[in-house]
Amino acid sequence: MLRTAARLFGLAFILIGILGFVPGITDGHMLLGVFHVNTARNLVHLLSGALALVAASSGVAASRTFFRVFGLAYGLVAILGFLGGDQPVLGFISNNLADTWLHATIALAALVLGFAVTPEPEEPRPIGPAQPTA
Repeated sequence: MLRTAARLFGLAFILIGILGFVPGITDGHMLLGVFHVNTARNLVHLLSGALALVAASSGVAASRTFFRVFGLAYGLVAILGFLGGDQPVLGFISNNLADTWLHATIALAALVLGFAVTPEPEEPRPIGPAQPTA
């Protein structure tokens, strides 16, 4: 489940990162008329998505670690968003109240996946060529 969730997070964040650059989907600096976007934010989404996909392909432990770190990072971004209002987070990542609530929700989901979900066992991988069975 953790690897599948990491794949889904990865694909979603890459899609959102790409959509942030597409004229017509962004209205000025708003994605879908709700969320602030800028180049820095789009790049953060693309990087987050790529890291999630790498974690998913690396195994359950890497996926769990990804969700723990990602959840803590997005939780911090949400807190900074609540404290700063509509000001850019860290001075360069665009933000508004809708973004902040979305970051808080994403952080909560990631923290649940990273800390509360019991990881499934990994399938053992064969070390050498498969042995014929008699």
